[in-house]
Amino acid sequence: MKSIALIHTVKSLAISFDQMLKDYVGEEVKVHNLWDDFLANNPNEIGEFTIDNRNRLFNDVKTAELTGTDMIVVTCSTLTPIVGMIRPFVKVPLIAIDDEMGRKAVTYGDRVLILATAGSTQGPLTDKLREEAAKLGKMIQIDFLANAEAFAAMKALEMEKHDALLLEMAKDISGYDCVVLAQASMAHLDKRIEEICGIPVLSNISFCLQQVKETLSTL
Repeated sequence: MKSIALIHTVKSLAISFDQMLKDYVGEEVKVHNLWDDFLANNPNEIGEFTIDNRNRLFNDVKTAELTGTDMIVVTCSTLTPIVGMIRPFVKVPLIAIDDEMGRKAVTYGDRVLILATAGSTQGPLTDKLREEAAKLGKMIQIDFLANAEAFAAMKALEMEKHDALLLEMAKDISGYDCVVLAQASMAHLDKRIEEICGIPVLSNISFCLQQVKETLSTL
């Protein structure tokens, strides 16, 4: 049986992601979970992803690798750029949750809005989108909108409040070619936000699951 190690920073996602993955991939897999909320909380509090945090994520990835897993998936958008730095030092496929979504988002047009709850996702996801746009020879405008109150609600597992705040924000969104939901903890709102603002909304979970399934088929 193939195995997948998941590295999370958000409790609500850690609770639900492994079952979503098992349901999606279409084959029996063993899943290991590692939850390290410090790697989301600390960058959001201090405004940067420090060298110590890079080392911490490296250690988390190597710990996951030591389970003998066939693949590692990091489910936090804040960590996406660092995953790319770590990838050459890992023997198994290492997937960041925004990899596939980033590639897709820049094909919609020139104006992209990143909708978030955690401010720490701004730099990593903006860099990811610019990197993917550059591969296509494109220049894109990227705006960022975050709701710290929704982030606090999510951390407290008050998801009804979290959802209500984001859906209210969606009413004021217009003029973009697509909206990118910055965190996997927002993904369940993609269709509802799309209905409210009338703009294509991309969430990273669906794209990540697709990438995991395709990678599994090659192992």
